Amino acid sequence: MSIDDLDRRILTILRTDGRASFAQIGDDVGLSPSAVKRRVDRMVADGVIQGFAAMVDPQIEGRSTEAYVELFCRGTVAPEELTRILSRIPDVDEAFTVTGSADAIVRIRAVSPPALEVALEKVRLAPQVDSTRSAIVLSRLFGPLAGDLGRDDAL
Repeated sequence: MSIDDLDRRILTILRTDGRASFAQIGDDVGLSPSAVKRRVDRMVADGVIQGFAAMVDPQIEGRSTEAYVELFCRGTVAPEELTRILSRIPDVDEAFTVTGSADAIVRIRAVSPPALEVALEKVRLAPQVDSTRSAIVLSRLFGPLAGDLGRDDAL
């Protein structure tokens, strides 16, 4: 399962526009549409591309209050146990075990600051969680759903 520079260029285009046609991608990377399709199909089959998804504006979903929460656990907690606990809290969008002083980082998306507080309380009530430290997102600078702000790739 290795990829070359052409595959990387194709992946860069697909990350930016997952609906780009094979012809559009081919024009950008210098391949025919059928060659692009073969490469994309191979990357899907090899697990390089793990899926395609629609990025939905959280404001449209009504979940525009976003926070990143560091979890500090009591003792050693297995990742499977954290998964079990956190997957039961509907506003928890993503969770990661991490290095450093925190045991995990969780992204919570809620409909309002009071709803965020409720979700945080659910996280804090887990017997394995000793404490949390939260950072509420004020604005998205770049990345998925960042609007027109975008990254200056020339930097």
